[in-house]
Amino acid sequence: MAQLNWKSYQKEIPDDHFFYVRSCIRQTFFPGAETALLYVLREVLNKDVFEDKRHTTCTGIGFHSDVIPLETIMTVVARQLALMTEAGYKNLLVSCVTSFGIYLEILEMWKHFPEKLAQTREALWKATRREFEVPALLTHSSDAIFHFKEQILNKSQISLVNAESGQALKGVEHVGCHYAKIFPQDGIGGAEFPRVLSGLIEGWGGELIDYPERRHCCGFGFRHYLVRANRGYSISNSKIKFESMAPFEPEFILTNCPGCNMFLDRWQYTLSEMEGKTYDSRGLGIPVLSSEEMAGLMVGMDPWKLGLQMHQIAVEPLLDKMGVNYAPKAKYHLASSAVPLPQKPSVLLV
Repeated sequence: MAQLNWKSYQKEIPDDHFFYVRSCIRQTFFPGAETALLYVLREVLNKDVFEDKRHTTCTGIGFHSDVIPLETIMTVVARQLALMTEAGYKNLLVSCVTSFGIYLEILEMWKHFPEKLAQTREALWKATRREFEVPALLTHSSDAIFHFKEQILNKSQISLVNAESGQALKGVEHVGCHYAKIFPQDGIGGAEFPRVLSGLIEGWGGELIDYPERRHCCGFGFRHYLVRANRGYSISNSKIKFESMAPFEPEFILTNCPGCNMFLDRWQYTLSEMEGKTYDSRGLGIPVLSSEEMAGLMVGMDPWKLGLQMHQIAVEPLLDKMGVNYAPKAKYHLASSAVPLPQKPSVLLV
């Protein structure tokens, strides 16, 4: 019986042939994460990943903020699936956990309410003269990284081990709510035992640190942040997490949601300015990386070409511990006289 129960926490992930849809907020916050994902899958692992330049945002943030109605977002998603169908692909690879949740919600609705599926097919045909098939498998980008974690490790010269001491680097993970909590059966390990990030930390040689607020929301919450008057709710949720993990002295935070990645990174800066404190012993903050960014480092991507200088929390301490080869002076090599270097924070060290 125990084996049968544990089987329900597993997920089928394809080995190849992905139709990829990007994330609008990931491209805005940390665009190097998607560059890393495509480089790892295509160049390192020789996987077939196709994307259509005509695909659009899923409009998930607008939907969750009550701006986009249900019928509209279903038709938008149907158009993405039509592009996939036209390209001859059946495995949908999604970059954003909000999009991941949106696709799951709509596919589940179509399953239980076939009249909604018929209505959406009709709306898409009238608007675009396109038709679509539902995906055979729906995969999040962190699912793919997890699925290929051993292959990535085999292609890597580094791991989550201190290059000097040989000690495992201590990491905490934060799994996006829209990955594990909306439809738990569609995430690796479900909501109770999510393994999509903890499996990476342990599989790549790190030490997984548990902490009391491990499953607490990062605080994004859409309305919590998009409405300025509500932003105190957002930052207070992140603060709860930081104060919970700080006593365990983690050396990095691993995420799989672009929104979580941004808020856990930049709220540390905000809290340092508000309260004059950081959540590490050196005043540097705790580096926050997505699964794609970490995979990119593992296979030798240059951290600055990867875009890690876009992070508010300095990543150099983690790079040094991992033994990553990088040029410190090249961090802002794209800057010119017209693009000044960023100002230094008053509390957080960089």
